[in-house]
Amino acid sequence: MSAIAVTAIGAFMSYSIRGNLFDARRAQLVQISAAAAQLAQRSFDSAVQQGGTAELEAAEYSTLQAVRDAARTPDSGTDFLLERSEGQDGRPLLVDAQEPGFVPNGVITDDLRQRVAESEDRRVFTQSAVYPDGTPALVVAAPIEVQSDRYGLYLVYRLGDVEQSLAFAQRTLVVGSLLLVLLIGGVTFLVSRVVIAPVRVAAQTSERLAAGELDVRLPVSGEDDIARLARSFNRMASSMQQQITRLGTLSQVQQRFVSDVSHELRTPLTTIRLAGDVLHGARADFAPTTARTAELLHDQIVRFETLLADLLEMSRFDAGAVELDIEPTNLVRVVEDVVDALGPLAAEHGSELRVVAPGGYFEAEVDARRVRRILQNLVGNAIDHGEGQPITIAIDSDAKAVALAVRDHGVGMPQEALEHVFERFWRADPSRQRRAGGTGLGLAISSEDAALHGGWLDVWSEPGRGSAFRLTLPRRAGDELRSSPLPLAVTDTGLITQVRDA
Repeated sequence: MSAIAVTAIGAFMSYSIRGNLFDARRAQLVQISAAAAQLAQRSFDSAVQQGGTAELEAAEYSTLQAVRDAARTPDSGTDFLLERSEGQDGRPLLVDAQEPGFVPNGVITDDLRQRVAESEDRRVFTQSAVYPDGTPALVVAAPIEVQSDRYGLYLVYRLGDVEQSLAFAQRTLVVGSLLLVLLIGGVTFLVSRVVIAPVRVAAQTSERLAAGELDVRLPVSGEDDIARLARSFNRMASSMQQQITRLGTLSQVQQRFVSDVSHELRTPLTTIRLAGDVLHGARADFAPTTARTAELLHDQIVRFETLLADLLEMSRFDAGAVELDIEPTNLVRVVEDVVDALGPLAAEHGSELRVVAPGGYFEAEVDARRVRRILQNLVGNAIDHGEGQPITIAIDSDAKAVALAVRDHGVGMPQEALEHVFERFWRADPSRQRRAGGTGLGLAISSEDAALHGGWLDVWSEPGRGSAFRLTLPRRAGDELRSSPLPLAVTDTGLITQVRDA
């Protein structure tokens, strides 16, 4: 950009210098030529008054010598031509004369000759020209009246000195422009080293901080603005490290507390469970109120045991201690197992479980226990919220991925609820009675299990139209997913492609 700007400025200056030099020289030469033409006119007028043709012819040589001396300049050579204008009758009073060795053809044009011949006054005409050797020139022409004859006096000035001055100015501009561009480049390089390089280092350090390297800092040297920025950045990084470390410690304490409490509760819970099973098995011998109490006790013990198991599982996820038991698994068999297990509960709610399996690559490398748990959570939620409508479980796959989708036609959820559906202990409607779960951790655990496989768990829902959950897993462990074989919503007759993915 600097080179373009300097080039434009240099071109403008070169054009201005050229114009000024030419205009100044033309004004000078026009003044000299006008004086020479007046000298020639007075000389010829005097010769005509003194005598006849002989005196006039004698005066021509001296007049031309005087004109040559008057028109000569120290800076440029001068050629001249005196010739009779065309279109006149009679014998010429003067003989056409010119500077020895001067060839006017190609230098003095017919247009200039015509303008001199048609001139009504004695004003001076100018014309730019070029000598055969390429030297630029300026032609100054003036009409000369000798009695009834009209002649043209043409003075041709070589402008080689002007061309040399212009070339010198242009060379100076080019050299100055190059030096200026080099200077700008050097300043830019210094600014890059002084400013841009520290900014680049700051960007790299920020990326390392974002990647978890909390102990990295910017190098600090000097007392300028960059150094103050580096010190502020380092103070900010230290403060962030302290806060993150403190929060990490609190998180570890919380995780350890949940894990320890969960483990400590397992022993008394086992005893309570055994006692509850004994009371539940003997409830037929109890009074009706006591029997109902035994049933409630048994149900709550089962729920508490489920909650405890979920808490333990979440603590393992938080601690990063979860490992997959990968093995080739036919997911259609997993779907059938879940349908067999939850079929009675679905029948109790008036819902029919329908399986859509068009066929394909249903075998995948997964942890069958975790996939079964995900599917049980999804189907259990569909039964609880399906309002007795049919529930469709679809499974399909391609060469890269396998997908399971559970679609119900129940109450559905608003859009704002979809943002929290995978959060821990969150429920779309806490007031609803649940039969298949109730800890609020099922979808959170399912989402963690899906991510552990390198897969996705998506959701779509609309109030009054029901909900759909889709689990997509890679067929081979460690592969990267790019698409899902199933659309997000399904019916008992197939796929609904017009429902957008969540």
